[in-house]
Amino acid sequence: MIILGLILLIVGAVANLGILWTIGIILIAVGAILWLLGAVGHAVGGRRHYW
Repeated sequence: MIILGLILLIVGAVANLGILWTIGIILIAVGAILWLLGAVGHAVGGRRHYW
């Protein structure tokens, strides 16, 4: 999810499309939150780890 967010962020910056930029930032934030929750041992979506 973080990688997809980075790709959308780059494409949005190059193509000058604000909606892709915004979606990329949101995906990076959600991916980072899920990664941190999985790293500290909380179950995310019924799984012990998220990757």
